[in-house]
Amino acid sequence: MMGTRGHIAVTALALACGWMSAAGAGRPPQQAQNRSAAGPDLKQAQAEPNLDKRSKLALESADTAFETMKAAYEKGENTQVAAAATEIQQSVELAYTSLTQTGKDPRKSPKWFKRAEIQTRDLLRRLDSFQHDMSFGDRSMLDSVKTSVQQVHDNLLMGLMEGKHK
Repeated sequence: MMGTRGHIAVTALALACGWMSAAGAGRPPQQAQNRSAAGPDLKQAQAEPNLDKRSKLALESADTAFETMKAAYEKGENTQVAAAATEIQQSVELAYTSLTQTGKDPRKSPKWFKRAEIQTRDLLRRLDSFQHDMSFGDRSMLDSVKTSVQQVHDNLLMGLMEGKHK
């Protein structure tokens, strides 16, 4: 059984490690950051000359657009929701085309491809959850975005998992 001193020591240790900050008590420091902070936008991603980094910036732009879309929906601004959904779709497509333009084989150098696959999978889950939280009449505006992101995710996964070319 732990006394008061034990609880204070554990709390002090957690604060020293950065696990309990005011922004995100109980979450690791990476997740405690404010996600609604302005991330890269699609234009910044398009301007990146390195194709691998361009794909990373494009997917970060999609995450930022998703947060913007959620905030706009909570305010009832459906035109901004539609614009953010379009930006998500364009960002994911830019990430995929950037990766394919590198000419790299996803099986031989999977680093950026796997990151993109993981991020698109997480984005799909978040889109699905958000769509279920929306009112029934508004859900259809995310169907095309989810289909597009699912297609990119499937293509990335197939590139990583397929066997040798015959």
